[in-house]
Amino acid sequence: MKVPLKNIVWKEGDFYVSKCLNVEVASFGNTKEEALKNLQEALDLYFEDRSLDDALTIEQVEIVSTEMEHA
Repeated sequence: MKVPLKNIVWKEGDFYVSKCLNVEVASFGNTKEEALKNLQEALDLYFEDRSLDDALTIEQVEIVSTEMEHA
């Protein structure tokens, strides 16, 4: 059974961070490709003990910016 997972990746300092939106799993790497590869390995380990049915269904991802004022 295959379940589509939505992942995001962003640059944070010297590293790229990758995170799966369907489950609380994240990783990082020196490049975007390495971060995503490491995330796949982390997801493989995560789902060794869990069912793919445990993943939340994410239908559409949208990045929304907000602002906060700091005193």
